[in-house]
Amino acid sequence: MTRLPLEGITVLSLEQAVAAPFATRQLADLGARVVKVERPGAGDFARAYDESVHGQSSYFVWLNRSKESLTLDIKTPGGREVLERLLGGADVFVQNLAPGAARRLGLGAAELAGRHPSLIVCDISGYGNEGPWSDRKAYDLLVQCEAGVVALTGTPEAPARAGISIADIAAGMYAYSGILTALYERRVTGVARPVEVALFEALAEWMGSPAYYTAYSGTQPARVGTEHATIAPYGPFDASDGRTVLLAIQNEREWASFCAVFLDDGGLATDARFHRNSARVARRAELNAIVAARFAELTAEEAVKLLDRAGVANARLNSLQEFWDHPSLAGRDRWREVSTPGGPVRALLPPASLGGLGARMDPVPAVGEHTDAVLHGLGYDEEAIAALRGEGAV
Repeated sequence: MTRLPLEGITVLSLEQAVAAPFATRQLADLGARVVKVERPGAGDFARAYDESVHGQSSYFVWLNRSKESLTLDIKTPGGREVLERLLGGADVFVQNLAPGAARRLGLGAAELAGRHPSLIVCDISGYGNEGPWSDRKAYDLLVQCEAGVVALTGTPEAPARAGISIADIAAGMYAYSGILTALYERRVTGVARPVEVALFEALAEWMGSPAYYTAYSGTQPARVGTEHATIAPYGPFDASDGRTVLLAIQNEREWASFCAVFLDDGGLATDARFHRNSARVARRAELNAIVAARFAELTAEEAVKLLDRAGVANARLNSLQEFWDHPSLAGRDRWREVSTPGGPVRALLPPASLGGLGARMDPVPAVGEHTDAVLHGLGYDEEAIAALRGEGAV
């Protein structure tokens, strides 16, 4: 395989759950060596979230391929010595421990800068290392609530969380891009700058549009289920065969084409009730009834063909199995096989494809699978490793 961009970069991660593992897995995808520090015994608690993938957690299998697993109790003298040796040879240190835990252990960015000046430290927390909420625990759903996401999601009758861990994923993405930026900065200037990402602030960035809308219009976007709060028609409709098709009108040209081709009523495009988007949103129920009546005359396949002819974006309301079997993923050869301790699994290639380069798709490790190899690499012999085990350090 052609040399990957981050080969030669070593990442040490005291990580758990989702946000930090997502960031470091993406670094591993690009060729970085990622040493994942786990608790002796059970390891990362995300390993026990479920047993759905050959007896393993779906979260863990998704987030931890291509890493080396080292078990280490960093509160023991021996464990702390191992950690310091690892830090001395690492380019990046990532942690998402409980609030304040890293600094209490002397592993904050300021303390590490004194001992390891070339080390890039990435701290991932709920609400930041400083500030009035810095000591609060922050799980994904709680952050979704605090950031206002849940207030926007769901039906008029009941709010709902987003169906995936968007706060964790957002934080992991910003940590990943922040680390890449810091690596570039160090390469150019020689300065290793720390990276700090808060789940709340990552999701706050994603809330920009509804926040501006609310602040300057005086009205919060309504919860409208799978429809769009500020665009119409935009949402799901049931065809005569029971399948659901979503459509999205983005501009007046598409609206006119939709009326002429799909609704077979070109005059509706200039009807005063619906002549611009804000009018259509104000009369959403009336408009939806017209569109729904037309869908009731068509099968889903017929509806999609007409929408395509009209140049109107549309999608099927897929189940997770239909996503798994999606023709776009198969047709673009996006699936690979990755080994796990429980057996092989399918895994998607990273979404950002670099021309001429493949992606690293190495196995998901068992707890502590690489402990001895990592220790040998640090200069520990068998007697020293046995002593560490006797101490409970590894």
